[in-house]
Amino acid sequence: MPTRRTFIQSATTLGLAASFSDLTVLANTPMAAKGRVGIIGLDTSHSTAFTKLLNDPNSGPDLAGFTVVAAYPQGSPDIESSTKRVPGYTEEVKKMGVEIVSSIPDLLKKVDVVLLETNDGRPHLEQAMLVLKAGKRLFIDKPVAGTLSDAMTIFTQAKRAGVPIFSASSLRYSASAQAVAKGSIGAVLGADAFSPAHLEKTHPDLFWYGIHGVETLYTAMGTGCKQVVRVQTDGTDVVVGTWADGRIGTFRGTRTGKNEYGGTAYGEKGNAPLGPYDGYRPLLVQIIEFFKTGMPPVSAEETLEIYTFMEAADESKRLGGVPVLLETVRQKAEKLAKGK
Repeated sequence: MPTRRTFIQSATTLGLAASFSDLTVLANTPMAAKGRVGIIGLDTSHSTAFTKLLNDPNSGPDLAGFTVVAAYPQGSPDIESSTKRVPGYTEEVKKMGVEIVSSIPDLLKKVDVVLLETNDGRPHLEQAMLVLKAGKRLFIDKPVAGTLSDAMTIFTQAKRAGVPIFSASSLRYSASAQAVAKGSIGAVLGADAFSPAHLEKTHPDLFWYGIHGVETLYTAMGTGCKQVVRVQTDGTDVVVGTWADGRIGTFRGTRTGKNEYGGTAYGEKGNAPLGPYDGYRPLLVQIIEFFKTGMPPVSAEETLEIYTFMEAADESKRLGGVPVLLETVRQKAEKLAKGK
C-alpha cells in the first residue's frame, strides 16, 4: 500500500497539477521577520481572534513581529449574519489599535501582508485581485470563493502575478489530524470526518461551513478522490468519496444536535481520532510562517480538489444521489474559469 505522501507527490486523478502549479515555486522573495498585517472583512470571529493573538505582545515567538494595523470592515448586505456582526467586530478591533479604512486600496497602502476574512466567498475574487495586483502575500479564509470556477481563477491569477497565496480551515491544524498526516498510524487506509454543515443559500452547500469537516478528511486522506456520492436530509449530509486507489473517505455534516468537529482515521498501524478542534492559534502560526517565507503550507492542487469534492457533492445531490466524477466537475469549472 503506497503511503499518503506518495499520493500527494503523484499526479492526482483530477489532473490539477497540470493546471495549477504549486505556489511554492513563487516564493523567491526575501524572508520577512516582521510585517504590518491588514484585514479585509470584519464579519467573522476569525478577524477578531487573529487580531487579539497578533496584537498581544505576549503571544509567543512564533507570532512575534506581525501586527494587525489596519482593517477594511466590508460585510455582505444580503447575509444577515454578516451585516449584524460588522459594527461590533469593528469596535472590537479598534480597541486593539487597528485603524479602520474606507477601501481596500487604502488598506494596501498601509500593510505588508493581507488576511482576506470576508465571510462571504462571492466577493473574494474581486478582493483578491486587488491584493495580487499590489503584490502582497495573501491568506484567504474559508470559503476561497463563492464558486469553484472563481477559486480556480484566484489561484491562476496568483500564479500569473507571482504572489504566493494559500487557504485552509483551522481544523487542518488540530494536533490529532496533523499527527495522522505525518504518519502516526502509517499509511491511511480510510477516514471518516464530521463537522457542522449549516447552509447559506448564496453559496454551494458545503462551501459555507461543511468545508471544516471536508478539510479534516483531506488532511488525513490526501488528494486523489475520484468520485463522490451524497445523501442529504434536513439535518444531515453524508458524502462518500472513493479515492483512485480504492480507499474510502466519508464526510458527515450536521445541522441538528451539538456542533462538534472530529472523525476517525484508519491506518495500517491502527486507528486514530481526528479532533478535537484546537482553536485558531495553530492555523495562525502557519499563516505567519507563510507570511515570513512565502511558502504555502497547503498546495493549490489540494485546496482546489477540496472545493471540487464539495461541488461534486452538490452535483450528486442535484442528480438524486448518483455517483459524480470529480474530473467531470473540474472540467466544467475550468471552462467557466477561462471565460473570466
